[in-house]
Amino acid sequence: MGAPPVPPAARTDAVLREFVARAVATGRASGHRAATAGYHHRNHVVPLTEPLAGLLGRAPGTRVLVRVPRPDAVPVVIRTWPSEPEILRAVRRVLPRVPECLAAGPGFAVHSFVDGEVLADVCGPGKPVEGPLLADLAELLAAIVQVRGGALPPLPAHWPRNHTDSQGFLRTLAHLADQQIRSPNRHRYGGLFTALGVPEDALARFADRVPAMTRRPYGLLHGDLHRGNLVRPAAGAAPLHCVDWELAGYGDPLHDLAVHLVRMRYPEHQRREAVDAWAEAVHRVRPAATAGLSRDLRHYLAFEHAQSLYADVIRAARSLEESFAPERLAAATASVRAALRAAAGPLRLGRVPESGEIERILFRRGASGRPGRRLIGWTPDRRVAEHPDFPRSAVADALLLEGAAPAGRVFKGAAHVNTVLRVPGTPFPVVVRREATVVLRRETGFLSEHAVLRAIERSGVPVAAPRVLALGESHASDPRLRYRGDRFAVHTYEGAADLGSRPEHPVHGLRPHEADCLVDQLAALTLVDHAPLDPLGGPPRFYDWLSDQLVALVAGLPRQSQQLARLLGLPDAPRLREILARHRVTHRAPALLHGDLNPWNLVRRADGPPLTLIDWEMALIGDPLYDLVRHMHLTPTRPEIRDRMFRRWESRLAPRFTRGWQQDWRVYRWTEIVRSAYVDLDRLVTGAALDAPNVRRAVESYAMTLAAATASLGLSSRRHGGPHPAWPPVPGGAA
Repeated sequence: MGAPPVPPAARTDAVLREFVARAVATGRASGHRAATAGYHHRNHVVPLTEPLAGLLGRAPGTRVLVRVPRPDAVPVVIRTWPSEPEILRAVRRVLPRVPECLAAGPGFAVHSFVDGEVLADVCGPGKPVEGPLLADLAELLAAIVQVRGGALPPLPAHWPRNHTDSQGFLRTLAHLADQQIRSPNRHRYGGLFTALGVPEDALARFADRVPAMTRRPYGLLHGDLHRGNLVRPAAGAAPLHCVDWELAGYGDPLHDLAVHLVRMRYPEHQRREAVDAWAEAVHRVRPAATAGLSRDLRHYLAFEHAQSLYADVIRAARSLEESFAPERLAAATASVRAALRAAAGPLRLGRVPESGEIERILFRRGASGRPGRRLIGWTPDRRVAEHPDFPRSAVADALLLEGAAPAGRVFKGAAHVNTVLRVPGTPFPVVVRREATVVLRRETGFLSEHAVLRAIERSGVPVAAPRVLALGESHASDPRLRYRGDRFAVHTYEGAADLGSRPEHPVHGLRPHEADCLVDQLAALTLVDHAPLDPLGGPPRFYDWLSDQLVALVAGLPRQSQQLARLLGLPDAPRLREILARHRVTHRAPALLHGDLNPWNLVRRADGPPLTLIDWEMALIGDPLYDLVRHMHLTPTRPEIRDRMFRRWESRLAPRFTRGWQQDWRVYRWTEIVRSAYVDLDRLVTGAALDAPNVRRAVESYAMTLAAATASLGLSSRRHGGPHPAWPPVPGGAA
């Protein structure tokens, strides 16, 4: 009895698998493939073999395109439907110029091959597209717009129900970018984005800011129409074809136009021409699809720049994983900086890091990906001796691990990037602190942070603060590599014991026992010997010195910030000096002050003291009352908590530190309100440190700050709310 016959389907599958295996082994890469497709697929153009040609109903030797997913690809694009073959089968029923999916199986697809010139080869990126081609492009987009939802695969459940809701569609896109691009890459690349100044919730906040938009009827979207996906067939054939439909979707036609404009990289003078050609072609076939074009296109362009940032940064990082040559690092740096600059407005990132800082961040990441090679060396700072609990070999290990720290272990403040690490052989976690070179900080520190922390540690007082473990400058171990060194410090990490959890901060105010703990630590600071830090013991008249610092800050603001301050009713520096001089403050004995007790510099702990005080770079010697009042200004403080803290503070500190405080605390509060009015206004104008959570919260409540400041100054602000011709522009404008 012979073996049972092989079913036809099984024979077809076997022939297909053998054909695809040969194509991958011998086929040449296709010249027309999307930038994203090159990242997600390998495309091979091969002739059909005789067995498969008969099964597919094609002539032997007919060229086809074999698409095979790359196993190492990471998600950097938004997908509406998971199956490109399903998309092609649906779209070909109404757009015959779409490639045909001839066969598909697990891990491969065979498409009909569109023979002709790829537009990228005819006119490369940045070059103008000749008139007839531009008209063909507009007609192609107009044909795509006409395809209605009934001809397409079912939409995901989260799609807007009203298929004219443009605002809802753009919000959906932003959430999809967050879910499909940022979130899957968070663990591997999240730390890199934080170091570059991109907050984790940037896309979610973009979605929240999407404004009301004109309603337009939804249509088919190609989703990736650029020069590499456009083919001009051989002479005498039909006009332009578009290939690579894996990113197709269904929604507001303006989105496809925006994607096309950004990814085509038209020269500046031709962008308007391309928009006009699209509007004319689409208006002829579907007039409602062009409604609100001049007002709403910018929102989709902003989104395209915003979501492209994630793909561009990930690709740059991946390129360094493949090769760490200096020229590769330079190209990655340029790509990341360009992407950050394009996305800074839409995502409200504030100031973009300079090329040198980006290069150093990318270098550290690339070096961390090569554990067998020590590409980062360091030079110790002699002011900090080798710590017995953290030898210099451990410092080298920390620098090796720093660049590859996962999301949740990299924290960006107003002035520093902090990376939390667990170094082998060290029983406690540490944090590597690096100062951001792009910091535009109007309030400067006066004492060295490492010296302050060493003084606290030597004193033995009960102040919960980090310990300094190392100080130095990192650099490339190989001088041929591009990496200009930068300074760093290593501290003990005072956050959650579980490094997978983010530190908890009292952003909504202190609990009663936390308020007690903070006051007790402020009292302990008065016992620290601060003479080695400042032999003069601080300014003799602290309030006068503080007033001079504030006046100097206002005088040093850039012209645009000063002009806007005057327009909003804030006095200039000479007038402010006169107003501040009206007040007198009792002299109290000086002590070491933290100087910046905002909620994000206070860490809640389940083990040990309820609060740990971190980020001491603003420490100074001065009036202890100022530290307490500034904390109350920076942190939401209920009246009962404020009264509790004042009572405990007066009872815990020696009388020489507290005398006359009842008359003076309001002067300090008033001074800090006025300071915030200038500092936060300047942040709004310059975009400085907007990715830091304490800065973000401050600028979002600026109208209230301005009103309180002008009232405290005895003036009337000319505008407490927006919009107003002089109102501080939010960096990036509308979404």
